[in-house]
This record gives sequence, C-alpha cells and structure tokens, in this order.
Amino acid sequence: MKLISLILAAGKGTRMNSDLPKVVHKVNGIPMVKKIMNILNELRVEKNILILGHKKEVVLKSAGAENTYVVQEEQLGTGHAVMMAEDLLKDYDGDVMVVCGDTPLLRPETLKKLYDKHTAAKAATTILTSVYENPFGYGRIVKKDGLVKAIVEQKEADQKTQAIKEVNAGVYVFNSKKLFEALSKMDNNNAQGEYYLTDVIKIQVGQKEVVESFILEDNEEILGVNSKVQLAQAEEVLRMRKNIALMEEGAILIDPKTTYVEESVKIGKDTVIHPGAFLQGETVIGENSEIIGNTRIIDSKVGKNVRIESSVIEESIVEDKVTIGPFAHLRAKTHLKEGVHIGNFVETKKCVLEKGVKAGHLTYLGDAEIGENTNIGAGTITCNYDGVNKHKTVIGKNVFVGSDTELVAPVNIGDSAVIGAGSVITKDVPARALAVARGRQIIKKEWTK
Repeated sequence: MKLISLILAAGKGTRMNSDLPKVVHKVNGIPMVKKIMNILNELRVEKNILILGHKKEVVLKSAGAENTYVVQEEQLGTGHAVMMAEDLLKDYDGDVMVVCGDTPLLRPETLKKLYDKHTAAKAATTILTSVYENPFGYGRIVKKDGLVKAIVEQKEADQKTQAIKEVNAGVYVFNSKKLFEALSKMDNNNAQGEYYLTDVIKIQVGQKEVVESFILEDNEEILGVNSKVQLAQAEEVLRMRKNIALMEEGAILIDPKTTYVEESVKIGKDTVIHPGAFLQGETVIGENSEIIGNTRIIDSKVGKNVRIESSVIEESIVEDKVTIGPFAHLRAKTHLKEGVHIGNFVETKKCVLEKGVKAGHLTYLGDAEIGENTNIGAGTITCNYDGVNKHKTVIGKNVFVGSDTELVAPVNIGDSAVIGAGSVITKDVPARALAVARGRQIIKKEWTK
C-alpha cells in the first residue's frame, strides 16, 4: 500500500467551550487524534502527517512527540491546511488520504474500501460519501454517469441540488501529484477568504480528471465531534462497539449499557463483568473471573478465576484465584500472588503478598513483602513513613499478626512468628517467636464509685 495520511488537527474547536484543543479530548479513553492515528495504522499507511496549529504542543503530546507534523500558523481553511504538507510530499509518488482529527467513529475497514475503490478506478480523487434522508447542512455530491462532478454546499445549493441525499463525509484519497497541482491553482475568493479542499474537486473536474466516490453504509461513522454533546455521543458509540466485540470474543457483560470498558482493555472468555464496572487503560483480565459492581481497574493485570467486588485497583498485578473486596484499594505496584485474599477496607501500596496471604479487613499494607500463608489481623498497619522517607516491612511465611498491630518500619518479622494483638512492633522479631508490645492491663476496683 503506497499511502500517506494527512490528519487535520490545527483547529481550536470553539464550540467545545474548552481550554484544550478539540482533538485531544478523549473518546473511550483515547484522545481523538490518537484514535484516528490508530485507525489509519490498521491500514498500514506509510506515514501519518499531523497538520497542527492551536496549542500544537498539547496535541503533539497526545499524539506522540515522535510523529511527523507540520504547522498551520493561520487557520485559512482545509485546502490551506493541506498546502502546509507540500514540502514533505513534493517527491512522493503515491496517494494521500486526508482525514479530520475529530472523526473518531471511522472504521479501518471503511477506509480500506475507500482506498481500494480509489486504486481500482485509477482516480485522481476519491471521496468518502454517505446517504442521509435529511441531508440538511451537508455538502451534496453532484454526479454524472456515476462520477463526481461537484460538491455543492448547502447555502449554495438550488432546490434540485438540495434534493440530493448523497453527502460529503469529509474524507478523501488523492493522487499526491494531482492534489498539489490543483492546490496551486486554488484561490480564496469567497466570503471567508479561505482555501477550501473541496475546490480541488472543481479544478480536477474542469481538467477532465476522474473523481470517484465511495458510499459508506453506516453514516454514524462520519459524526464529527464539534461539541461536548457530540463527544458524549461518540463515546457511547465506541463504548458499545467495544462491549459488543468483547462479548463476541467470549466475555459475559451482564448489562453492556452500564459497563465502561476502554479501547485497550482485554478480557478473557467466560469472565463475567457486572453493571457499573470501569475498566481502563492497559488492563488485562484473564478467563473465568468475575468483576462485581462499581469496581474500577486501571492499567492492571488480573489473572484467571479472580473475584473482585466494589474495589479500586491501580497499576497492579493480581494472579490467579485471588479474591478482593468489597471496598478494597490496591494502589500502584501491588502484586498479589496466587490465592491471596484481600478483604473489605484493606489498602495496599507497593507491596508483594505471596501465595495464600490473607488480609481480611481494615488494614493498610505499604512498602511491604509478606510471605506465604501469613495471616494479617484486622486493623494492622505497616507504618512505612517517618515524615521524610519511606521504609520497608518484611514479614516471613506462616506468620500470624494479631489485630490492631502497628509494624513500625524498617522491621523484619521471621517465619512462623506470632504478633500479639494490639502490639506496636519497633524491633525485628525472630522466626517462631512470640512478640507482644503493649502496656500492662491495670484494674482499679470500684473505680466508678
């Protein structure tokens, strides 16, 4: 495939009413400009060239700083935007696909069919079009003998032209040489003083070039996101596409309409996702697991046969047969190995729990390593911060930590040790030892008299 893309991403997007450039707003977890690039990359284009303008550094950060780009300092229309790429393409002998950075609902297969139609017809230009029963506001595609003869905007269309239902979707494939030849003949003699890409069609038709169209079946794909209302509409469409794809791959979504799964998430077959789940980023969930109500998982890896209820998991690894929740919080760099149980109101951060560890409730474990089959009693705290630095707690295998224990790091607890309930442990405890660190109980008889 000899194809380069130009992504129009220079505009501010005034109707978005935002300090951010329009194309960096996210749809189903991905900035729109990145979503468009992902779609084009599925076509295996040779290169994506971004046309940047308003807050270009912000857009480039979302798209990836390594990408090729040119800058449209003044926004003087779509034709002017494409002109900015001429120096990069002056020696290029192939085709150019022009796509707007605010059309995240396009499908790779649609763009592939558009390109195939273009190459089969050996056209100078091929336009993506769609059919609307009520096409008000769109540029109409005027044809003769099956070929495009003009694109007529709504305000310039007579009654006969307004009756045409085929409209311009704003995506084009051009022969590169013929594109820039036409652009060199373009003027801005219009009310806005801008250079319109659609004028290329008029110039090429006048030169007897072949201008084709490809009609897409689902006109929902050409939704342009120009407001936060349309952003929400695009989000809904992409989310449902993702959920349908997951179910077709074998996941079980109890209520897809109330399940939020971002684009890059992967879920194994027969895993059950209950309503209210938020699965985000690079999260991967294995087979036969169950994610129950109001659970949020971000950039984490979850194994097979895991059960998570009403909990938050961030940048963590959860191995097979682990149970979590309800109301647990796994913060970054938590690693739960096979068969671990984390119960209600347990928080972990930057710690490793080996196989079979149990922390049933009301516990904070931070900067810790905990050995196999150790039991952590209710109310246990690893006191990892001294006000300046973080310190580590290391607990061995088969340890029993009594309820309401504070382990003041740095501290090491040996294998098979027992910590008495209510203790404040400040010194290392040897293997198989009993450690009790609390004040003696005093009883004053008849005290209340």
